[in-house]
Amino acid sequence: MQNSKQTKIRIIGSVGSGKTTLARQLSDKMKIPFYELDNVVRERHPLGDRRRTEIEVEKFLEAILLSDTWIIEGVHNEEWTSETFLQADMIIFLDPAYSTRTYRIIRRFILQKLGFEKANYTVTNEMLFKMFKWNRHFEQVGKPNFFNTYADGQKLRLIRKKKDLSNLLSELSVRWNNT
Repeated sequence: MQNSKQTKIRIIGSVGSGKTTLARQLSDKMKIPFYELDNVVRERHPLGDRRRTEIEVEKFLEAILLSDTWIIEGVHNEEWTSETFLQADMIIFLDPAYSTRTYRIIRRFILQKLGFEKANYTVTNEMLFKMFKWNRHFEQVGKPNFFNTYADGQKLRLIRKKKDLSNLLSELSVRWNNT
């Protein structure tokens, strides 16, 4: 990454890996916008979400990618997201242990049910089970697909443990302070 004025970061990981938390943290520190791919796919409304058409998703994502700076986070690594990886200056792959992600999914569900954490969706048992399913699917299909398609050694930062994340944040902090 050259400097904060030319920073494009793509964060990927499964449900419960910490994508949104990290994107918010980096966005606040670096003063650049972050985007959730779930919100590119879905138009959020108080009375219920609307899934955007493929054309709408394409145009929305294209507008984001035309920006000088962005942080894009999401589990998606299908063809429609390929430009997010190709244009990124840095790709952060969050890969905490499967058991850690499972714990976080359950914790999030409880906090959302109790009203302590906001959700972009209706918090139901059905949604909880979908998250378990998505977590397993990412482990079996999404992760191998990513590494077979987008794992560029120069741009890729693989984060498995808190120490890896601390090292990344230290690296980025040095860059922020030198720009």
